Amino acid sequence: MESGHEWLSVETLAAELGVPMKTVYVWNSKGTAPRAARFGKHTRYRRADVEAWIEARFDQPRPAA
Repeated sequence: MESGHEWLSVETLAAELGVPMKTVYVWNSKGTAPRAARFGKHTRYRRADVEAWIEARFDQPRPAA
């Protein structure tokens, strides 16, 4: 692995975001999750991609009430 890359599992990502693992799997199936890589049957997320994904959430306008 390249230095500077921290890889997160689905379980770790869910725990850090405070959401159920099922939510991360739903995001993956909808294509709205952070960019991920598959290693065999394992899905991993680079911390940098997760952080960029979180920042992008702040830029989205809120729906009108």
